[in-house]
Amino acid sequence: MADTTFDYIIVGAGSAGCVLANRLTACGKHSVLLLEAGGSDRNILVQMPTALSYPMASKTYNWGYDSEPEPAVNDRKITSPRGKGLGGTSTINGMVYVRGHACDFDEWEEHGAPGWRYADCLPYFKRAESWQGGEDVYRGGEGPLGVTGGNNMAGNPLYQAFIDAGVEAGYPRTDDYNGLRQEGFGPMHMTVRGGVRESTSRAYLSPVMRRPNLTVMSNALVDKILFEGKRAVA
Repeated sequence: MADTTFDYIIVGAGSAGCVLANRLTACGKHSVLLLEAGGSDRNILVQMPTALSYPMASKTYNWGYDSEPEPAVNDRKITSPRGKGLGGTSTINGMVYVRGHACDFDEWEEHGAPGWRYADCLPYFKRAESWQGGEDVYRGGEGPLGVTGGNNMAGNPLYQAFIDAGVEAGYPRTDDYNGLRQEGFGPMHMTVRGGVRESTSRAYLSPVMRRPNLTVMSNALVDKILFEGKRAVA
């Protein structure tokens, strides 16, 4: 690859890198090199949602970062898992899907970030998502990222009992905390499709790996980028 040139080089095939690789190669006009320090995510312990603690504890898939000593907790170092491999941290995380509160987005715009209010972001949330219940005012039905409510709490009475207990304690019930109302007790949403972890590698990268204008290099650690002017040359 010494003499190969690309229009774009993406360092890191993590949650953002996989999406960029998909989008930048979609028109077919641009050549893209995607570099990833880790390896493949094709491991049953990565793909199986209930096995999430294994890749998170593995040096193969987790960089194993710790924070600096934290004064507020007796100078303890706090573990900060970060994914290594195709999909990045979406390959080792807890798969919980929470968009954030609408009022937070609106506040961003109030503080000087135009275009970031919830109403402006919602179409992009919907565009990215394939919600198990199909499209509605708040949810997307045909996006690349599969999102489910697990098994809809079927088969285990403790699921519903937990939600009922919250309501009995005076908290509201919400059927969709990524929809009309976030506050309340309800089923948890997960980036899982067909019982398999829906990392960005699976959702965005795997479907386009055969594009001729996309080159993916794994086990490629980047130490620095060398520039000639504004052009990266090595």
